[in-house]
Amino acid sequence: MKSIPVIQAPAPDAPAATDRTAALVPDAARTAALKPAIIKAISTVFDPEIPVNIYELGLIYDVIVDAKGVAGIRMTLTAPGCPVAHTLPVDVATRVKAVEGVSDAVVDIVWEPTWTKERMSDAAKLQLGMW
Repeated sequence: MKSIPVIQAPAPDAPAATDRTAALVPDAARTAALKPAIIKAISTVFDPEIPVNIYELGLIYDVIVDAKGVAGIRMTLTAPGCPVAHTLPVDVATRVKAVEGVSDAVVDIVWEPTWTKERMSDAAKLQLGMW
């Protein structure tokens, strides 16, 4: 069983936290209509070192959509020094932009709240033998 590290603080070479989603004004109706498809798209993104998608790992903290169809995703990483720290958010944005009804995607990396294995879904814990 692979051990999953708990983030204490961002490593010096970790991507800086961003807050571009703060500029988006959520549209409740658009968010409700598009969130299931956005989550389905995000669920096709996997951390290459862990055989579970990033949504089930609990790396996605928030999904909103504004009136113009811009999706805002707040996410974290399992470890600040993750080898795909700079490419995983780009992959998420690409998959979300492909969702019908989404005009653009803004993905923020955040370090608060700290990710822990307790954020994982029961299915992810079971798959990783952590149940």
